[in-house]
Amino acid sequence: MESVENKNITRLYKGDKEIILIGTAHVSKESVRLVEEVIHAEKPDTVCVELCESRLQTIKDKALWREMDIVKVIKEKKSFLLLSNLLLASFQKRIAEKLDVVPGQEMIKAVEAGEAEGSAIIPADRDIGITLTRTWRNVGLWARLKMLFQLLLSVVGGLDEINEEEIERMKQEDILTTLLAELGESFPELRTILIDERDRYLCRKIMDAPGNKIVAVVGAGHVPGIRNNWDADDDISELESAPSGGKGVAAAKWIFPAAVVALFGYGFFSGGSDVGADMVKYWFLANGILSATGAVIALAHPLTILTALLAAPLTSLNPLLAAGWVSGLVEALLRKPKVHDFETLSDDIRSVKGFWRNKVTRILLVVVFTNLGSTIGTLVAIPLITKSFSALLILAFIWIVVLLIANRRPAEKKV
Repeated sequence: MESVENKNITRLYKGDKEIILIGTAHVSKESVRLVEEVIHAEKPDTVCVELCESRLQTIKDKALWREMDIVKVIKEKKSFLLLSNLLLASFQKRIAEKLDVVPGQEMIKAVEAGEAEGSAIIPADRDIGITLTRTWRNVGLWARLKMLFQLLLSVVGGLDEINEEEIERMKQEDILTTLLAELGESFPELRTILIDERDRYLCRKIMDAPGNKIVAVVGAGHVPGIRNNWDADDDISELESAPSGGKGVAAAKWIFPAAVVALFGYGFFSGGSDVGADMVKYWFLANGILSATGAVIALAHPLTILTALLAAPLTSLNPLLAAGWVSGLVEALLRKPKVHDFETLSDDIRSVKGFWRNKVTRILLVVVFTNLGSTIGTLVAIPLITKSFSALLILAFIWIVVLLIANRRPAEKKV
């Protein structure tokens, strides 16, 4: 067959390699047709797709959800990442219904066509968990709250008011970038992580793919970045892990709890047992009640709610633990997901009710909302236990120092 030429096809060369780069629209039926046509015409040694290994496996194995160990997810502190993935999947499915297309169908077709031609299939995108983690750790508290709100809004909000401009943006960007586009305007660091870093990553992975003829299928929005990075001898090793934050951040996690405990001691010493006892009482009530409220919102089991009530005041003073992890494990033991929950997961995440009905997603909601309630409880408890002006000033100063240390990012590596 003759090679296919199209404005969305870019031919790049590196040594004896020829790379046919296809820039696709993620909600376009035309892109699906073009991908299939090019792969069958070129018969490449390798097909690279803008998918990470986990997303590729999900496409290949539709029953992969059934093998998920929800307890392991909580213990490995991946509840937020899994819930984020499910929220993105929900948004994708609702777009599919709205526009009568399947977002990412061109990637599925690329895999199918490549396998039909005997080509090696290479997932060239960075793991979405690493992307979300780097995004989460590289922005401040306010951006984190807005990010979480944006993801939740993607399920609660309707798509009826979607306009032509937003549809065109979806054709050029992936789902995560589309959802966080508004945040990207206020926080440029999000664009660096979601677009620029992944351009570098995709470029290197495509360049290093085996074979002399490679077809690479990526969203059209990544094509300019890949071309700009093509001649760079780039080291992407630092992009494959989440930033640790260094010793300063680790120390900062202990400074605030230590300060709170010190304030309890100050209360007992300066005001007597009654004042000290009141401070401890306010801390337990604020943390416990608001954390339990989060569990109630998630429709947790009564014993899970009680666990959140008792655990939050203690876990708030230990940066190695979180109320949500404790309550999530209790919920998973009391209401262990069954095979049916995993089988219906893809359908249940289409609606708000489904997220609360399915035992898998409800456990994740318990973790997230309980942690959120505990965080709010800590903020409420601070003014309650620091009634004296001097104590409040001391704690405010310590809190500012903690924020400065926690938000200090390690120096970027030169590439």
